[in-house]
Amino acid sequence: MLNIVLHEPEIPANTGNIGRTCVATGARLHLIEPLGFKIDDKSLKRAGLDYWHKLDVTVYEDYDDFLAKNPGVKVYMATTKSKQKYTDVSFEEDAYIMFGAESRGIPEEILLDNKETCVRIPMMPGERSLNLSNAVAVVVYEALRQQDFPGLEEQGQLHRYEW
Repeated sequence: MLNIVLHEPEIPANTGNIGRTCVATGARLHLIEPLGFKIDDKSLKRAGLDYWHKLDVTVYEDYDDFLAKNPGVKVYMATTKSKQKYTDVSFEEDAYIMFGAESRGIPEEILLDNKETCVRIPMMPGERSLNLSNAVAVVVYEALRQQDFPGLEEQGQLHRYEW
């Protein structure tokens, strides 16, 4: 099961959307405080719609608390500053993939401690970054693609017709 880690997320709607992606893909969500909102924020729940109660979510006091409660895990750091693309790595089945705050990303001190697992999503020169929930979706689905989408349904069904 994949693990999505948000380091100090600021925008509740992004976190709600990411929560919905986690439920749809069977991933766990890890939130590292401080958060820019309260977990019961209306906009967080609205973005997560009726999925939030199905979400496997853990909240940590800070990055050190996250490390202490997840000893020895390999964490991929999604950052615009990496030389390595997210498609250059092989994500393990239980990979932890961290994304930073919308306004500032993952702190550089953390990136330097994990430079071999830093990955980026290629973008046009001069562009700052993708929306956080979009970036999470891009990387999550690459990790799942590499694993042949374990546990996910193979074919969608039409509502009124058959394929």
